[in-house]
Amino acid sequence: MKPLTARAPRAALAASVLALAALTTVLVLTVRYGGFEDPDGLFRWYAAGWALFAVALLALRRVPGRQVGRLVVAGAVAVTVAGLAGPPRTSTDSYRYAWDGRVQSAGVSPYDHAPQDPALARLRDPWLFPTGAACAGPDLAPIPSADGTRRCTRINRPAVHTIYPPVAEAYFLAVDRLSPSGARHKPLQAGAGLISLGVTGTLLLILRRRGDDLRRAAYWAWCPAVPVEAVGNAHADVLGVLLAVAGLGLVASRALDRRAAGGVLIGAAIATKLMPAVVLPGALSGVRRVRDAAAVLLPAAAFAALSYLPYVLLSHGSVFGYLGGYVREEGYGDASAGARYALLRLVLPDAWALPVLAAVIAGICLFVMWRGDPGRPWSGALTVTGWAFVLLTPGYSWYALLPVALVALDGRGEWLGVALAGAAVYVLGPSLGYRPALSSLAYGAAAALVLVTALVRRRLRANRAEDRTAPRPQRLGSR
Repeated sequence: MKPLTARAPRAALAASVLALAALTTVLVLTVRYGGFEDPDGLFRWYAAGWALFAVALLALRRVPGRQVGRLVVAGAVAVTVAGLAGPPRTSTDSYRYAWDGRVQSAGVSPYDHAPQDPALARLRDPWLFPTGAACAGPDLAPIPSADGTRRCTRINRPAVHTIYPPVAEAYFLAVDRLSPSGARHKPLQAGAGLISLGVTGTLLLILRRRGDDLRRAAYWAWCPAVPVEAVGNAHADVLGVLLAVAGLGLVASRALDRRAAGGVLIGAAIATKLMPAVVLPGALSGVRRVRDAAAVLLPAAAFAALSYLPYVLLSHGSVFGYLGGYVREEGYGDASAGARYALLRLVLPDAWALPVLAAVIAGICLFVMWRGDPGRPWSGALTVTGWAFVLLTPGYSWYALLPVALVALDGRGEWLGVALAGAAVYVLGPSLGYRPALSSLAYGAAAALVLVTALVRRRLRANRAEDRTAPRPQRLGSR
């Protein structure tokens, strides 16, 4: 009979594999469940996925270190494939991606025409632009018709120009050029799946190079947000995440050329979805010399600006498209609209929410840049990004893909509550009317989890420090 110690690693590995199998099964069922016809039921599937995700992470802690890397990769592949189990269910953004790619392939700037513009009617197909009885679906937007035929589109906001930055548009073009005829949504999902696996690989490389625990990569690789939002809904945010993570990995180096290369990648991330700009204060953690800051900021700004140049030359209108209208529509400029700034509005007049938010985030950025660890820029980036989410209370769950990846680099798993809060607000919002109370409850719980965990972690560090400094009792010698 083998000793118990020999069987323990096998039992831990088996438990982790079983937890992963259960998680993957639930994620497949979640992706195939449907859209917002039953948001309460959909969120129950979301909650089950997150609960099994926590179980899988706990099981992984007991797996021997030599097996962790392979298990994380195998789980990442399984979770990614789960995201391909159905078409986009809770977002129509990928249809805009497909359209922008098709328009560019025809030699037209995506910033010059709205999808319903008759000038692009020749590019329409029945998949993106159904007609007649096929327009009965709830997610289809009507578009004008000159001949009286009932026409509609799967693309949201068909009357406005695109808002996506140039690197994202280049990605849409590449996917369109590589897609076989009639592939519909699958190429975008497959591309997002490959990119999400690329994020996993990049995380493992960074963690291995630094000698950190490879288990951290599972925070991203196995997170339910990845198959649901990055793969299933094919959100382009995942490309920005890959570029930001790779950029921070290079910025952690003291060599100026590597920091400059990291700045280029962060600039590319910003030119993909704009939001990765929140990692810049983290990239400047602990920087004391202008030269070191410039090595990151100048390449980032230069790449982001130059990436617009081809579209400026190709376009007849603004390359910012509907971006300003989108900001107004989402209530970021008017604190009294929607559920933005929900936690601040609990204690402040609406008119104060935006300036107080700006002041608080500026203070956090300055703290990170002054006191942050230059060897761990992702730690400061997570602090800034996490608190920005808590205070902004965004209503779209895919925005949280970035903080999930930063958690995987830094290891502070409590910040995953921000991603779960975003999912709760987005999925339950339709049945609850997107009430600010829902945002306050969800993001308030996420903030409480972060604060309580930080206090517990500080107390544990203090206890360990006391144990190290306490005098040891002298042992009496034997006669």
